[in-house]
Amino acid sequence: MAFITLTTDFGRKDHFVSAVKGAIYTLLPEANIVDVSHEISPFNITETAYILKNAYKSFPKGTIHIIGVDSEMTPENKHIALLLDGHYFVCPDNGIMSMIASEINPTKVVEINIHDRIETSFSVLDVFVNVACHIARGGTLEVIGKPLSEITKMVELQPQIVSESKIIGSVIYIDNYGNVISNITKEMFNTVGKGRKFTLSAGRYNFKKVLSKYSDIVDFKLPINERNSAGSKLALFNSGNYLEIAIYKSNLQTVGGASSLLGLDYRSSVSVEFEKDTPA
Repeated sequence: MAFITLTTDFGRKDHFVSAVKGAIYTLLPEANIVDVSHEISPFNITETAYILKNAYKSFPKGTIHIIGVDSEMTPENKHIALLLDGHYFVCPDNGIMSMIASEINPTKVVEINIHDRIETSFSVLDVFVNVACHIARGGTLEVIGKPLSEITKMVELQPQIVSESKIIGSVIYIDNYGNVISNITKEMFNTVGKGRKFTLSAGRYNFKKVLSKYSDIVDFKLPINERNSAGSKLALFNSGNYLEIAIYKSNLQTVGGASSLLGLDYRSSVSVEFEKDTPA
């Protein structure tokens, strides 16, 4: 039986998550349900896309991902189901999938059209659950929707290459440690930079180096009292290959995080300017 994942902004206080799981088990008692996150900031589709884009690839092909963020159907927010990279997604057409599918085109997309058969005021509980369980039983997308030629594109928070030497991006996510993730990818950085020296500007600090991992900030050959330690600022490409600003061994309750110490928030500017014609 395929896995069904849940990614929502429901939180844990209310009954919504358990109600959705109960509905899945009612239709599909043998279902394997996995929570990706229920702590998405309310209606934050950029944060949703970042988390799920980095999570879905770890699941087996054929996994069905239910996305319950900004999911109320309106004339401008259809419900869709699609096949992408061997995975199924059941979600609103609010731009989330255009960010997840920025590097891979969907194999098939349909606009869900079973609403006339299901009375609902809670789309995730009723419509999305029914569609996910239909797919899990081996059902096809054509049965629950009509083909859709394109999905809504979210271009508002895409990084911009403003010259041959400069990228301007923005913060798209702040993690549990206060680390700040930008929308500038390693691929874009390398394509524009071509190995040149650079200045990375984020909040109140500039960086001249991007590390491969957090502990690279520490020179373990030095005596302990001479090393960089917890609280040191750094930039790196994270596991999702996004440019991240971090504090080594950060803790928002003690040493602070990059978001608090550097004054960075969601949508704050992050830019990289490369030196002209000076290979590193």
